[in-house]
Amino acid sequence: MDLQDQLKNLFPDHIPEETSEVADDKNAVWMQDDPIICKYEKRKGKPITILEGYTGADSDFKKLAKEIKTKLSVGGSFKNDKIIIQGDYRDKIMNILKEKGFNVKRVGG
Repeated sequence: MDLQDQLKNLFPDHIPEETSEVADDKNAVWMQDDPIICKYEKRKGKPITILEGYTGADSDFKKLAKEIKTKLSVGGSFKNDKIIIQGDYRDKIMNILKEKGFNVKRVGG
């Protein structure tokens, strides 16, 4: 007998709430009208990809940075309202953001 069955025996009148709505609210990210700018630079001879121009909350942008870094298995950081990803991943990042519904503009090369 697992925990769910034990709880049903203890509280037979209880109706469990939908947990999918709560999970969707946690993963929801602010959408904007202006495009996110995805540009390429070299710093100290190494390529980096910079995302800037997000107008939502910093916490949402940090979540987005973490998701991108996890999907691409690369390092990066969030500084001064910019996401800095190590390496030239403009095409992959733009595809990820477009799947999420963002407008993305490619700058630099």
